[in-house]
Amino acid sequence: MAGDELGPSFVRYASAKLRQHMEQLARVVPLVAPGELWHRVNAHTNSVGNLLLHLAGNVRQWLLAGLAGEPFERDRPAEFAARGGPSGDELLARLADVVARGCAVIERMTEEDLGREWTIQGYRVTGLVAVFHVVEHFAGHSAQVVHMVKALRDVDLSSYDAQGQRLAGDRGLP
Repeated sequence: MAGDELGPSFVRYASAKLRQHMEQLARVVPLVAPGELWHRVNAHTNSVGNLLLHLAGNVRQWLLAGLAGEPFERDRPAEFAARGGPSGDELLARLADVVARGCAVIERMTEEDLGREWTIQGYRVTGLVAVFHVVEHFAGHSAQVVHMVKALRDVDLSSYDAQGQRLAGDRGLP
């Protein structure tokens, strides 16, 4: 791949991967009963609801405010402190909106934007690092939600077949 293709390739992949993780959440969160959405296994864990609030806060802070300059005030501790709140459908709708807007920000990133330094959440990072952080962070918490739903429902939620190939409808991303 030529150097001038690296930036566009990165933003396409990062945006597609973030959408893929959002689609996975949209597939599994409806399997959580309303009474389970805010349930914590113990004092050292979060609920599915907490993780959805937290993901929305992170995408807003890092992409929409941090890279796109939208005004935003975040109460990060409240994302984890909540013991109840909106329904799963409402949380998913809010998160889907934030992710769609965040992906649009990623897709507008130029080589210059990726190399530029930004200050986000008190960290001085390049645009590339900011995008990578959001996708990596989203992946980690999405995996937690999937694991929680598997444990609650005793279902196989894999996106892969027995040979490790993505199932149809998963965009073919590794």
